Amino acid sequence: MHLVNPITCEQITLPSVITFEQVAPIYDSTGVICKYHYYSMSDNTRSVTRPPVTLALWQLRYHLHHKALLFYDDASVGSYIVAFIHNPGGQIAFARLGDEKWTRLPSHKYFQDCIYKDGLLYAVTSFGKIIAFDLSGPMVTMKIIVDRVNNFSGMERFYIVQAPWGDLLQVRRPEVGIKEEADGHQHQATFENKIKWMEIYKVCAVTRKLVQINNLGDHVLFLRSNQSLCCRAKEYPQLKPNHVYFTDDVSCVEFTCKRGYRLNIGVLDFGSKRMEEIIFPRPWSNCLAPLFIIPNPRKMDLALHI
Repeated sequence: MHLVNPITCEQITLPSVITFEQVAPIYDSTGVICKYHYYSMSDNTRSVTRPPVTLALWQLRYHLHHKALLFYDDASVGSYIVAFIHNPGGQIAFARLGDEKWTRLPSHKYFQDCIYKDGLLYAVTSFGKIIAFDLSGPMVTMKIIVDRVNNFSGMERFYIVQAPWGDLLQVRRPEVGIKEEADGHQHQATFENKIKWMEIYKVCAVTRKLVQINNLGDHVLFLRSNQSLCCRAKEYPQLKPNHVYFTDDVSCVEFTCKRGYRLNIGVLDFGSKRMEEIIFPRPWSNCLAPLFIIPNPRKMDLALHI
């Protein structure tokens, strides 16, 4: 496995996928890995009732991968941590620079996003529960920061974002899938109506409560299928303050493509709740969701700690 910078083509070597319990290599006659066995179990015990799926090398990513997030390690100069949210069941594993295998976090699952700060990996589940994993010691420990939300509808995605002013934010975004009309019209109103109820909360670790935020002020929020971020609009004149820029975050792109859905790419005015599409008409969902790219992630990481 590798992390690749799509602009510079620089690569960071990661531990092999065969260090995951769910993946077993298949070798050819020369001793080279030619295929994988993929076990669809959500714990460390391979199911005897569900045989593994045999996958070509290029197919594994579509079954195993959800998102990989790169964080600079505060405890060691020049080091980094990669958190990998993977299937089945939205589990999390992590690896540091030089690790030969992935370290699986305790048995919680259904994670959708995470962020690393001061030795703690904060992760949010598909039910809104936020858990802090302490990665600083020889043994990983965990603490529930916020329990699952009460008004969970089952039709939203959760994100956890570090704000420039120091707070952690939980963002709830509707899972929007709108089938395109045959004539390509009349989807805008439905799309805007579904996306406008996006909600942002400040995470209070002391009270273990969420406090809703109704205004981002001079800040901009980016939501995407890779790492989300919040930054100051005044540092980027092309961006609009108090706006949310978002791309699709559908985990089953093939599913949406077969049903004639298009990718969701737009800008939400968080004050007026009006949505503007970045690309019109929206592209078909026959490819992976688009990404926002940070040209210099180290610079962005430093900015978050000012």
